[in-house]
Amino acid sequence: MIKSVFAATAALSMSAGAAFAGPYVNVEANSGWTGSDYTGTTTDAHVGYEGTVGSASWYVQGGASFVSPDGGETDTVPSGKAGIGAPITEALGAYGEVSFIGSGDADIDRGYGAKLGLKYSF
Repeated sequence: MIKSVFAATAALSMSAGAAFAGPYVNVEANSGWTGSDYTGTTTDAHVGYEGTVGSASWYVQGGASFVSPDGGETDTVPSGKAGIGAPITEALGAYGEVSFIGSGDADIDRGYGAKLGLKYSF
């Protein structure tokens, strides 16, 4: 599924009428807790591209994630995200994102994620 999303995003960026905004670097740290117990931090270091197609915006990014579990060793694994956002009305927009993160252990499957949402502006 991830490959098809990246392929579709690449095709959209090269289609007629697509505006290409260009490359960027995104560094993001995500920490987790279960109750008051800190479980660790994953820091993404990604290079990405973003642009527009009509009134919709899109992005695709990938690179390394540094997975640092609490009390454990940091592992470096591949990761990436792709997303799109589009206005529905002047005040309402829709967005979606798919993501993946690899594993440093060949016996552990790669993780995938997806999100969809609506944003209403007052």
